[in-house]
Amino acid sequence: MTTQSAPIIPDALDALIADPTHHTLLMENDRVRVLETRIPPGDRTEIHTHCWPGVLYILSWSQIVRRDHTGQVIFDSRTVEAMRTPPPSMWSLALPPHTLENVGTTDLHLINVELKEPAP
Repeated sequence: MTTQSAPIIPDALDALIADPTHHTLLMENDRVRVLETRIPPGDRTEIHTHCWPGVLYILSWSQIVRRDHTGQVIFDSRTVEAMRTPPPSMWSLALPPHTLENVGTTDLHLINVELKEPAP
């Protein structure tokens, strides 16, 4: 069985280290890591990464703007019709260094189940 390894990114950019205000560890083992993310309206995360792909379970949604490490907008949910009312869960690829700003009026509240290895 081959194990998927995370890309080489400084530990300091891991979401739990770089932005503990908005990210909380719920559970972790050698196969998965489960994070809770909560971003109030008007807040922006510190620059951070998510090294593994995973499933996002949306507890409450708000409009967001994601910026890369240079501050360039790489995603604005207000420009994607399907993201006005997203499904209750969705797939997310691993994310390189970025910030996430809640530009909406409600909390963004997610559970992120990051998969550290592929299924056998």
